[in-house]
Amino acid sequence: MRRLLVTSALPYANGPLHFGHILEAVQTDIWVRALRLAGHECVYVCADDTHGTPMMLKAQAEGVPPERLIESVAAEHRATYADFLIGLDFFHSTHSDENRELTERIFRALDAGGYISRRTIRQAYDAEAAMFLPDRYVKGTCPRCGAKDQYGDACEVCGATYTPSDLIDPVSVVSGTRPVERESEHLFFRLAAFEPMLREWTRSGALDDSVANKLDEWFDTGLRDWDISRDAPYFGFGIPGHPGKYFYVWLDAPVGYMAASLALARSRGLAFDDWWGPASTVELHHCIGKDILYFHTLFWPAVLRGAGLRLPTAVHAHGFLTVNGQKMSKSRGTFITGRRYLDRLPAEALRYYFAAKLGPGIDDMDLSLDDFVSRYNADVVGKLVNIASRCAGFIARGGGRLAAELPEPELYDEFAAARSRIASLYEARDTATAIREIAALADRANQYIDARKPWNLAKDPAQGASVGAVCTQGLNLFRVLVTYLQPVRPAMAERAGAFLGRPIRQWDDVAEPLLGTALAPYVPLATRLDPKVVASLIEPEPAVAPAAAAPAAPAVSEPATEISVDEFNRIDLRVARVVAAALVEGADKLLQLTLDVGDEQRTVFAGIRGTYAPEQLVGRHVVVVANLKPRKMRFGLSQGMVLAASSDGPGVFLIAPDAGVSAGMRVK
Repeated sequence: MRRLLVTSALPYANGPLHFGHILEAVQTDIWVRALRLAGHECVYVCADDTHGTPMMLKAQAEGVPPERLIESVAAEHRATYADFLIGLDFFHSTHSDENRELTERIFRALDAGGYISRRTIRQAYDAEAAMFLPDRYVKGTCPRCGAKDQYGDACEVCGATYTPSDLIDPVSVVSGTRPVERESEHLFFRLAAFEPMLREWTRSGALDDSVANKLDEWFDTGLRDWDISRDAPYFGFGIPGHPGKYFYVWLDAPVGYMAASLALARSRGLAFDDWWGPASTVELHHCIGKDILYFHTLFWPAVLRGAGLRLPTAVHAHGFLTVNGQKMSKSRGTFITGRRYLDRLPAEALRYYFAAKLGPGIDDMDLSLDDFVSRYNADVVGKLVNIASRCAGFIARGGGRLAAELPEPELYDEFAAARSRIASLYEARDTATAIREIAALADRANQYIDARKPWNLAKDPAQGASVGAVCTQGLNLFRVLVTYLQPVRPAMAERAGAFLGRPIRQWDDVAEPLLGTALAPYVPLATRLDPKVVASLIEPEPAVAPAAAAPAAPAVSEPATEISVDEFNRIDLRVARVVAAALVEGADKLLQLTLDVGDEQRTVFAGIRGTYAPEQLVGRHVVVVANLKPRKMRFGLSQGMVLAASSDGPGVFLIAPDAGVSAGMRVK
């Protein structure tokens, strides 16, 4: 059994999580879940990156202390990660006692080792705002190509690098005034002192070859001392013994991995040094985007070595994400937040698509919305879930129990034997190939069912045993496939395990088929994506309009218009379980409900606030119109309608199903 500590990059706490964050967290979570299925011990931690000038200025603009800003953002980040089924063991903050303790400890060790130098530098200063300016808080015209509105560290047009003083007509982003230069003493980390160690470590197998080759370019140009201090005013930790000086955010940010580990260790009574001490035998894996390679593959290992701590076992990097072939951009509508997606679509659909596109390298990935719809509907709904939905009904009508033996055990053995190959692909972070091979197996399972045609066999009462045998074979093949997809679609795998009567815990669960066991009632495990709903991800947000008043109940009931049975059958009424309920700010009558409808979670706004408090609703079952066209409201997208009753008196009361129901059951 391997023991691993796994991290993903810390999201900056100045806004909601976007698709770039979600891509990385999903990729990391899939890897961790796959390793756990193989029987390995994996701990997965992350934290919010909270310090720096941008955080300070945003808090000032919003009129709140930085601490309050990062607390509210942390709550949103935790909820979004949880709703995307990211199985973090601990999520922390770099603005924590643990982070301060460890950052100061590391600084003192570096200083004592002679790795900290001091020298006076000249830098841009905003006299009106009374603050030194980070390079990216100065804008002007590129001195090389003449491009306007470029940052003070690099030109996005020609790629030139420079200092803010090199810009033509520089302007402070904070006040709009021209900055001046002032002197200040800063503290520097002597990165070049670790070059021999870094050259050896980067070629030790800790990095992908393409990343190691890129680092050679930085070695060839020379490693520069790293400025690790900033002047007040600054939101961060003060440097001990240096009044008015603060640790630069990139010094204490990666320490956040350690701080989350320390907080977790203390909460569980574990030994922190077992993970981070110099003699640690636990594997340490960082999962990041390629834009922060320099910090994680040069600066961070050198800091760890200088402080007498262990080095990372590996740093895994992924490429950039584009949407419909374009860079994520708010102006183009392709900057999609995790919550915007979750308000419209199921989390596991995006997890599947990311898995189907991700490999172990740093190639960029494009999220094509059309391809997203077609691939998910074809692979998950048309292939995988189709196996279970076609076989479950025949088993239920035959007594609800699987047959005592398989008609073609060799086919099952072939499917089950693929687990070693699938597990190795997941471990190598090659989820795209794993998904292709799982989809190919799903094709073969459907071909088996199509060839035996249990729907035709069922027409002959004498063929009941054959029907049960074919469908037992089909459901066992489905069980293998859903096990292989457990890292990608864990909620679906859990529901499938409940249906089959056997939870999924490890790859070897499929070594033997399920035979003679009773099945629970089948509920749909996935539904098709609506292309219009997916397309709405990049549509402009609708203008905020006043909330429409609820129509008054008529004084005298009017006869309802008659409808036919066929018209009624078009209404998809389902039992749903209330997962969460919350007040809707700015609406007197609405509650926002998160509903589990069996195959996914949906958001529904219901006008029942006058009757129910949110805490009264969580866990109870309601009836929902599941195929109602989603309705855009100024508070968000409502994806259905909860049935309720009212009279001339006060109150709107939910229609509650009897005990014994479960989420996803259809109302007949």
